[in-house]
Parts: sequence; C-alpha cells; structure tokens
Amino acid sequence: MATLPPQLGPLPPSVVSEPDDFDRFWARTLDEARSFDPEARTTERVAVEQPLSELRYWDISFRGFGGQRVKAWLSRPARCDDEPLPCVVQIPGYGRGRGLPGENPHVAAAGMAHLLLDVRGQGCGYGSGGDTPDLHDGAPEAPGVVTRGISAPETYYYRRLIVDAVRAVDAVRKLPDVDAERVIVMGNSQGGGVALAVAGLVSDLRGVTVSVPFLCDIPAVYQSAQGEPYAELVRYLSVRRAEREVVFRTLAYVDGVNHARRAQAPSLWGLGLRDTCCPPLGGQQALAAYAGPTEVEIYSDNGHEGGEFYYLRRQLTWIRELCAA
Repeated sequence: MATLPPQLGPLPPSVVSEPDDFDRFWARTLDEARSFDPEARTTERVAVEQPLSELRYWDISFRGFGGQRVKAWLSRPARCDDEPLPCVVQIPGYGRGRGLPGENPHVAAAGMAHLLLDVRGQGCGYGSGGDTPDLHDGAPEAPGVVTRGISAPETYYYRRLIVDAVRAVDAVRKLPDVDAERVIVMGNSQGGGVALAVAGLVSDLRGVTVSVPFLCDIPAVYQSAQGEPYAELVRYLSVRRAEREVVFRTLAYVDGVNHARRAQAPSLWGLGLRDTCCPPLGGQQALAAYAGPTEVEIYSDNGHEGGEFYYLRRQLTWIRELCAA
C-alpha cells in the first residue's frame, strides 16, 4: 500500500467490498475477449489526413469486448519514421469519444506514439464525437451509461469498456512501430478509473498515470458527489429501491480501489481536493491501496479540472523519464 502525503491526512477505511470471485471473474472475462483474436493481429490501420504536418495519424480498429470492432486514433511524430516508440494508451473522460484526428496532439508532439481509445456508446457529451457503438446498439449516445446493465457484473457497461482498454494495450503491442515493453496507460476522470483497472489487470505495463479518477471507492463517494455522472446512480436507486445491494456488488468489480490493490506499475496521480464531481476521497483511497510505486500531484484549490495543463506537462515529463530509464 502507498504512503499518502501528509496534506491528504489520515483516511477512513475504504468501504468498497471485494467479491470473492474478483480475480476469477476478470480472468474469465479477458480469456473470453482474447479468444476472438488470440494474437491481436487483426488490427486494421489506415493513414488519415489531418492538419498537423509534424505528426502522422492512423485510423485504428481492433477487437474489443465480444469481438466487437473498437475504434482509436494512433499518432506519432513524423520525424521518427518507423522506429519502435514508447506508446501511451489514453482513455477519454465521461461523455467524450476519440474526437477528430489532430484534436489531442500532446503525447505524439512530445515524441511518443499515442493511441487515443474511442469510448463505446459515448462521444456526444462534449468534444468532437465518437465512432464506436455499444454492442452494435446503434450510434453512440449522450452520457448515461453508469447504470447500463448494472443488475449483474456480466452485463455491466464498464466491464465492456475495461475490456476494450485492455485489448487496446494488446493491440498496440503487436504494432511494429511500438515498443511493446514501454506501454503506458493514461486517463482523466472516467479514463482514470478505467486506467487503474487496466493497471490491475495487465501485469507488465511500464506505467500508469491518472487524474481525478472516477469509479473509486464508489459506495463512499456516492454519498457526497454532486451532479453527473453519480446522479445517474442516484436516480436509478431512487426508483429501484430494492436493488441497492445488487448494484453495489456489481460496482465492486470495476472499483478502482480493488484494481489498485493488484497494480504494480509505477504510477503518477493528480488530485483536485475541491472536486465535487468525483470527490477526492475516492482517488485517495485508490492511491492508498495501490500496490506499486506512486507519485502524486495535489491541487488543493482545484476541483474536477485538477491541474489541467500544469499536470499534463508533469505527466509528459514523467512518461519520458520513465521510458528512458
């Protein structure tokens, strides 16, 4: 377990439960997902035009949950030709899809390969859209996935998204211009919670970096979170009054605290201590539970925006140093 900085203070015990079959559930889930494409060799890749002359972009698709095709953008510096580069796999926040090529250039501009995952069934909350439906369910939709399939862990939405993110790591490791031993997972908010799950499920990542993570110590932060997306859970339980125990059992399988206990890769965290969307207690509990090395940047006067570009600069420097070691 990580030692917290003094300014975070002592924490109460985490209230999230850990299902007895947690490891078996995820091992079975990933075995099933990988059975559709055992070697992750059927990744499709098409070069695309975009306005940034110093970067190259490709439209990528690979097999995610259930063998479904999941979209992503792959980018890298144009000057690096085809040499294998470290790769950052980034998971977007809630409501955002992969957007447009060129929209998120910072990682590739810093000299690394960058895979920006599309988020199934999302993309119409903000940003510039997404292209991956959830379970062939029609076009991606506005935010509203927190309770989708929540009556059982097998049908829960975030089981599918976490699998997509793990399979994105599998896919980039098979690309000839990616260094398979230097893959880092990155995410903010929703992406941070999913990145922690990937870190717990993939044992040999080079690193993981998160900010203001969602889906951490969910039973505790649910009590004080304001607005979306936790409000979706409130509305659901206000109607389905008898399902509280079932709902929180499902959520335990995706909770970042449980996944952090299994994660070994070096990690960098950013926390906004005035965050009311994803209250910082959740991120602090996941940080405290994290089994590998940790570093943390604390933004005492910021909310869910966290450190914004202050933190992104720190992340890029940290990633480059980690990959050079």
